[in-house]
Amino acid sequence: MNTDLLERTSAGRGWDPRVVCAVVLALVFLCGATAGAVAMNTSLHARLHQPAFDTPAGQSLNFDKLQKELNLTPEQSEQMQSILKDMWMYYRTLLSDAKQRAEQVLTPEQRVKFERFLQQQR
Repeated sequence: MNTDLLERTSAGRGWDPRVVCAVVLALVFLCGATAGAVAMNTSLHARLHQPAFDTPAGQSLNFDKLQKELNLTPEQSEQMQSILKDMWMYYRTLLSDAKQRAEQVLTPEQRVKFERFLQQQR
């Protein structure tokens, strides 16, 4: 019985390469979509795309990591939080000043491109 099936398949028309290609592409797409869905649901995405360190969420996340790694006392935590707050404020001021200085040098068209560049970096 198995030989009968083999003879009919080999003697008859073979697989259409276009159908095989379409099926393979569909399977590859479905595997990729499934892998992406699994990654999103296992919080892998969140670990790969953490908030910028100068945002409130980033500041909190980085402070929590620092607090755990250094095993800070409550007093040290308060002091470090104040120091880091000052550092982030200085960072924002520095970026703002640098942006203003850069905009003074650029043409209006270049400013638009520069702004897009800065948005992509965030």
